[in-house]
Amino acid sequence: MHIGIGIDVHRLVAGRELVLGGVKIPFEFGLEGHSDADVLCHAIADALLGAANLGDIGRHFPDKDPRYKDISSLVLLGRVGRLLSEKGYRVGNIDAVLLAERPKIAPYITAMQEGIASALGITPNRVSIKATTTEGLGFTGRGEGMAALATALVLDNKT
Repeated sequence: MHIGIGIDVHRLVAGRELVLGGVKIPFEFGLEGHSDADVLCHAIADALLGAANLGDIGRHFPDKDPRYKDISSLVLLGRVGRLLSEKGYRVGNIDAVLLAERPKIAPYITAMQEGIASALGITPNRVSIKATTTEGLGFTGRGEGMAALATALVLDNKT
């Protein structure tokens, strides 16, 4: 068994769609980034890559590469899942938390779990997603950005 941690942060900006966990969420701001800037998928990808000692999302999908401009982070997450499989690993489970004051995400969590699980070829009950506020503190509390943290358990098929 291998455990990895992933963290991602993006600034909120006007004129972009908000995508979290692969789900488009109605909101007046979106996250700034080269891809769709999905902080939740990015944190999960980094946790999975870290658990398998395969670097980070920036190493595999650099933000200077035009192939990844506006790409869905679920697509990138699927590629991470295939990379793990090629290296002899499989996803055990994921536990992730989103830090944001708004919008409320509870209504979208099931869809996020299903999309993430589908991208990784696992069942949704192996993907835990939670959300919390920072009670008005820091950049997330001021509504300047969002952050996500994820932990992943990866199982080694080689042993």
